Amino acid sequence: MSHISPDQDLDLSFLTEIADGSDEFIIESIDMFLQQTPELLQTITESIAAKDWGGTATAAHKLKPNLGFFGMPISQAIMQEVESMAKGDVPDAAELSSKFDEVHQIISTNLISLTKIKEEKEAEL
Repeated sequence: MSHISPDQDLDLSFLTEIADGSDEFIIESIDMFLQQTPELLQTITESIAAKDWGGTATAAHKLKPNLGFFGMPISQAIMQEVESMAKGDVPDAAELSSKFDEVHQIISTNLISLTKIKEEKEAEL
């Protein structure tokens, strides 16, 4: 069963490949992502609101590899833009916030999908 949804920017084929048939590994990986990602998104939200560009860049940098791991190249690319903008001399706060809002929406939708996938896998065990 494939969990690829181009409109949601989510493809678990890499995770499935490295899991080597272990649903437990997939469940644990998804669970970790579901725990860490909302925290990082909240940190970025608060950092942008406070115009803490260093904090914004740091949290965006931490989130990027996880997005790649879960087959979210569009989100990963937008998060790279957010990080780069935050590292700029004087970031355009409105543009940076708009980019982040865009990626936040995509990731939030994916968190719902990942929760369902995790529940399906747990039910199969």
